[in-house]
Amino acid sequence: MRGKPSPKRPITPDPQYQSAVLAKFVNYIMERGKKNTARAVVYGAFNIIKEKTKLNPLDVFDGAIKNVAPLLEVRSRRIGGGNYQIPMPVSGDRRQSLAFRWIIAAAKARKGMPMAKRLAAELTDAYGKEGAAIKKRDDVHRMAEANKAFAHFARFGRK
Repeated sequence: MRGKPSPKRPITPDPQYQSAVLAKFVNYIMERGKKNTARAVVYGAFNIIKEKTKLNPLDVFDGAIKNVAPLLEVRSRRIGGGNYQIPMPVSGDRRQSLAFRWIIAAAKARKGMPMAKRLAAELTDAYGKEGAAIKKRDDVHRMAEANKAFAHFARFGRK
């Protein structure tokens, strides 16, 4: 690596809910720099969640992220001529970004509705520990569990 790594810039909280995590989620939703469109999708999803569940949408969002975030994942590692899938714990920032990615991918995979409705449905499903994003998390955990025999390789060398 040349030079020093660029410093991590603080993210400004979301204007409506004053949440930095939600602001980061809006940035993940955003495509081609259209932040207002991304905000409209997220706020629309929050309004739908508020109507349907009668709960605070920010609590539902936080609960969904917490439920989807993985604890373990497998990393590929070449050792002695063979590639092994080694289970490793997931750091906090990566847990959050994987949860965001999986929720958005699951919402995009649902068809026949506007994005706000799809996102609201996926967030409520994830809050209730069901849906495609939770299935993805379970698959990753199952993969890590199946490769537990190779966990001793994680201690040697770099990640």
